[in-house]
Amino acid sequence: MLTWIHIENLCVNTSFLISLISTLAYWIHVIFPKNTKLARLGYFSVCISCISITLGLSLRWILNHYFPLSNLYESLLFLSWAFMTIQIILEYKLNNTFIGAVSTPVTMFTLGYSSFFLPIEMQKAEPLVPALKSNWLMMHVSIMIVSYATLMIGCLLSIMFLIISSKNIVSFNTNETKQMNTPNINLLNNLDNISYRIISLGFPLLTLGIIAGAIWANEAWGSYWSWDPKETWALITWLTFAIYLHARINQSWEGKKPAIIATLGFIVIWICYLGVNFIGKGLHSYGWIS
Repeated sequence: MLTWIHIENLCVNTSFLISLISTLAYWIHVIFPKNTKLARLGYFSVCISCISITLGLSLRWILNHYFPLSNLYESLLFLSWAFMTIQIILEYKLNNTFIGAVSTPVTMFTLGYSSFFLPIEMQKAEPLVPALKSNWLMMHVSIMIVSYATLMIGCLLSIMFLIISSKNIVSFNTNETKQMNTPNINLLNNLDNISYRIISLGFPLLTLGIIAGAIWANEAWGSYWSWDPKETWALITWLTFAIYLHARINQSWEGKKPAIIATLGFIVIWICYLGVNFIGKGLHSYGWIS
């Protein structure tokens, strides 16, 4: 008999399969950029996938009477939703298919990992522990995850910039001859600028999320900051992107140097988001790895 839980799982699995299709469409379009139909197929597929995961998360919210962000499984689903939603908005506003090309593989990974690699016990909804029974759960955790998704998309564009530029000799802000044709120079400049704009959008969200977390921590544990592993790495993440933006704004860095910092930031985000939870220690380990 088909139950609401089965429908929820069906929505998640459908979202994964459609994400696989969108990833293939975007990457084939990267190889054959003149085929605009593939880009439209990728974008349309992401929209359908986002609707599917939204239905799955909504069902989980309705069935369990709390916002689905209490454990690793729900967090990964919400991160996937954030990737898709931000990608849809950014690609529509900026008209750049490289955003989809770098975002969809990560979305597919997070959906696949949550659905097929996490134990069934970790996918089940459990009653909230007392510390999570707060309206701050929705505000703090959702903002943090949205900021992670935004920053990671910007970082992935910087990584793509490094990959493309490594095959050519390009000098930014110098009078040296650029040994590259004009379309490739324009492509790299475009990737560099879009990456900067997206990271500039994600950084204020990260700041707001950390502030909201500090207020919630004071209500729950009586201290704004406890140097918990998660809090420490959140600070490291904030400092990494603060350095990136400071370098871009005050020193007018462009090209490889800030892209390397953004690449480091991508690694730091994953350590903050997943890495410290595999330790199984700290105040932020509820429903994660123990």
